[in-house]
Amino acid sequence: MSETRRPRGRKHTPVEWVAEMLCAEASYEKVYHRPLHDEPMPAIPVLAELMQRLRAVIFPGYFGHSDITPENMRFHIGANLDAIYRLLTDQVRRGYCFFCELDGAGNCQECEDRARKLAGEFLMRLPDIRECLAEDAQAAYEGDPASRSPGETIFCYPSLTALTHHRVAHELFRLGVDLIPRIISEMAHSATGIDIHPGATIGRRFFIDHGTGTVIGETCVIGDGVRLYQGVTLGAKSFPKDEQGKLVKGIARHPIVEDDVTVYAGATVLGRVTIGKGSVIGGNVWVTTDVPPYSRLIQQHPGGAVITDGGGI
Repeated sequence: MSETRRPRGRKHTPVEWVAEMLCAEASYEKVYHRPLHDEPMPAIPVLAELMQRLRAVIFPGYFGHSDITPENMRFHIGANLDAIYRLLTDQVRRGYCFFCELDGAGNCQECEDRARKLAGEFLMRLPDIRECLAEDAQAAYEGDPASRSPGETIFCYPSLTALTHHRVAHELFRLGVDLIPRIISEMAHSATGIDIHPGATIGRRFFIDHGTGTVIGETCVIGDGVRLYQGVTLGAKSFPKDEQGKLVKGIARHPIVEDDVTVYAGATVLGRVTIGKGSVIGGNVWVTTDVPPYSRLIQQHPGGAVITDGGGI
């Protein structure tokens, strides 16, 4: 770190001196963002409230008011949905305004209109999100001998927390919402240690057992009935660059995992490879090529892996 000389003149306090240095344009220009029309940026505390309200709508009685009944459920859910719509509209608008430019008249009405439209479209997808998460909770219960009920997985399992955030973020991602899906995903990543990009497509009845250190990349496609364990990476093998040396974005570079696949702890699957239906990938295996359906890929000692045509891990 290069030495910075104190400004000359009267003696400055450390606070004054550091403030002066940090407010110099050369210091802040690489880390400061100011939207062209001074709209505030998305607010993480507001998005946290949004997710709390969504969980109360998706899992009534588990989150939000614990005394909810079939008789008062419509009131509680309606009140939450109204708040969700208002909060989401504002945050989506802020996400768009983070990147957008003003029109010739200095207006940004397009961001407001898009935000209202997409917030409404998102609400229409909540019934399907709930159905998917109910199946995820059932899969966690059936897949873990330590679980005593699907409700226990909803309350306690990091997998369900991560999937709740992911299924919300993924729908917003599909709708073309800027910035907000990634923030929602990273909130779950921080809380659970499970890193799922909002662009990843995940089928029904999905379960991540334990979960810590699991990584699922942006262009992953995961089928139905898939189970992962802790430390699994579904990542990219390489990052192609264009003629200017910049990373090429948006290409399919992560694995396809077909239905009813199990991937055990510490396994790493890289690149646009396909793990065939019904296959089992053993712990700590490194996979960079396609795996045929119903294969058993296990660690071969002292190193390497071998595909077998049957048997358990």
